[in-house]
Amino acid sequence: MDANPAVLADRHAVVTGGSRGIGAAIAAALVADGARVSLLGRDRARLEQVARELGGEDRATAVTVDVTGSASVRAAFTAARSRFGPVHILINNAGQALSAKFTDTDEARWNTLLAVNLTGTYLCAREVVPDMLRLGFGRIVNVASIAGLRGASYISAYAASKHGVIGLTRSLALEFATRNITVNAVCPGYADTDMVRAAIANICAKTGRTESEALASILATNPQRRLITPEEVAHTVRWLCRPGTESVTGQSIVIAGGEVT
Repeated sequence: MDANPAVLADRHAVVTGGSRGIGAAIAAALVADGARVSLLGRDRARLEQVARELGGEDRATAVTVDVTGSASVRAAFTAARSRFGPVHILINNAGQALSAKFTDTDEARWNTLLAVNLTGTYLCAREVVPDMLRLGFGRIVNVASIAGLRGASYISAYAASKHGVIGLTRSLALEFATRNITVNAVCPGYADTDMVRAAIANICAKTGRTESEALASILATNPQRRLITPEEVAHTVRWLCRPGTESVTGQSIVIAGGEVT
């Protein structure tokens, strides 16, 4: 899919978790199609760096946020609107992953993952839906995970939070199906991101495996035996935001090298 600098012209997109990895790649893809992008996240310096790389203040702006807090989310979206106007596109990419045996998953760990991955998605969607209803247009893409469709050992809290994101996606898609608002999820497998590199380091520390052995273990179910690139996820997200996908809603699109759920 080639970049088209006009196809998303005059659209304001908000990308949470936009300072690196999949979020930064999505932001770059949307800017390439003409959108103005508000990058939301916790790392102000990194957000500003990405915004500069995307073309500066005319194309992207950096806004700090804690997606787990309603007041912080409200303030962040107010700041984003003050720069680029009402929100047409929301990419809920902010997320956190932690692995542990279920018996070692305490309430604090459980609540943290649900707060970031699920409540954060809810709070951000709640902020933009009124804009989209007034505009008569909206595109929401939630970055879930293949774990949100099938679960896995040692990630009970993470999988539960991502299953919740899938359920929220489907419910919102049905609720707004007649209002030109589509709501979809993309479900990557293991991707070449800081989050996965941290998971590999954790496996090495706990099991004594080498980095290559740890990588092989997490790719065992991937028929292509490779990490997904952030750009592959961004490619799919861009497509869902482009004209011609109006009937694609309520879907969970797996990007995982051929893994079948």
